[in-house]
Amino acid sequence: MFALARLLVIGFVVLTIIYVCLSFYSRAVRRGKLEAEWDAARGPGNRESFVRAGLQDYDSSLRRKLILGVYVIPTILVGLLIYFTNFA
Repeated sequence: MFALARLLVIGFVVLTIIYVCLSFYSRAVRRGKLEAEWDAARGPGNRESFVRAGLQDYDSSLRRKLILGVYVIPTILVGLLIYFTNFA
């Protein structure tokens, strides 16, 4: 039982680190695309307000929610691996 608890804690910590890094990377890529879009079109208004509005749209987007798959997919795979190893 202690081994399972240790696996869960270490797994959660590792997945959290991966999630945070992936979130920062994805947000930086989106910011870069918004800045490039504004530079190409010389969009209306201030550049920072354009980028800020785009990032607010990104925060509620599907892509941001899909990053949560970092927790779901490995958890399901480990659960299946444990099940098939012990019960199949």
